[in-house]
Amino acid sequence: MQRFLLTIACIVMLAVPAQSASRIKDIADFEGIRDNQLIGYGLVVGLQGTGDSLNNAPFTRQSLQAMLERLGVNTNEVDLNTDNTAAVMVTANLPPFATQGTRIDVTVSALGDADSLQGGTLLVTPLMGADGEAYAIAQGPVAIAGFEAQGDAASITRGVPTAGRIANGALVEREVDFKLATLRNVRIALRNPDLTTARRVAIAVNELIGLPTAEPLDPGTVQLSLPNGFNGNIVDLLTDIEQLLVEPDQPAKIVIDESSGIIVMGQQVKVSTVAVAQGNLTVTISESPEVIQPNPFANGQTAVQPRTDLEVTEDSTQLAVVDETITLQELVDGLNALGIGPRDLISILQAIKASGALQAEIEVL
Repeated sequence: MQRFLLTIACIVMLAVPAQSASRIKDIADFEGIRDNQLIGYGLVVGLQGTGDSLNNAPFTRQSLQAMLERLGVNTNEVDLNTDNTAAVMVTANLPPFATQGTRIDVTVSALGDADSLQGGTLLVTPLMGADGEAYAIAQGPVAIAGFEAQGDAASITRGVPTAGRIANGALVEREVDFKLATLRNVRIALRNPDLTTARRVAIAVNELIGLPTAEPLDPGTVQLSLPNGFNGNIVDLLTDIEQLLVEPDQPAKIVIDESSGIIVMGQQVKVSTVAVAQGNLTVTISESPEVIQPNPFANGQTAVQPRTDLEVTEDSTQLAVVDETITLQELVDGLNALGIGPRDLISILQAIKASGALQAEIEVL
């Protein structure tokens, strides 16, 4: 019973009930409505001796000197020796259509050999996009989720003390120039490309408008055009379209994570009638060396006599027949009837696929 429950727990079944529809906004993205990634390099100050060692991190020394010189402090003839500063990389996601003055969260990660960013404050750091332009400015106290404590003979670390976040730590200074309302055509990108799903999305949109407005271009793209005489712009049209219900189609696929023994099966997985036998060969080797002492007053030495016990056990399993299944539940029940674990299920599924009896794609992570 324990083996059966373990098998059930390690098989994640994505068996979606029939006729389960989803909103278009949950299965697709609209062109232009997307985040933009930002990155910057800065300094965190105010650390309690847990920052970078300037001898091992020359970029921290150079950045610190350049910052002080911009503030009017001459450090050319000064030997900087502080461990309260750390060089960090700052990353953030710029939300779509973020306006000037909007605040966004940033992530701060140590770049040098700093031990912890706890208690530190990020100095003004420009965040740049892929085009090299600065879109936001970050600054503020760093909050970390981990900590590190140590004594003379022991230390403990929980979480990652060299990375943290600043909630609302950046101000948007530059907007992305994209005017969605002026577009006449917009592409709808499916998150899981599929020919059938793309066609169903186009049909649902055309039925709503009453005109051939949407056209599937490929498995992942549906072209949407603003119809002539429409009372509104493309934003009004997308607002109505994203609420439409569409039943996405799924290919028959089995995803296997061999490192953790997890199996994920899609609803459309089918298997033809096939016979399966599974057996385990267990080899047990135990060592019990015996110490041999010389006789009293004998001119001899103590010796160790090796003793090895070897045992071979083979679990015999009869040939079982897994009938042709209609549903995923019947397939799983048929495999569980063999009384095997998740690791063996992975090998059996791969063997069934090799025999041609499994009508599904197997993806190994």
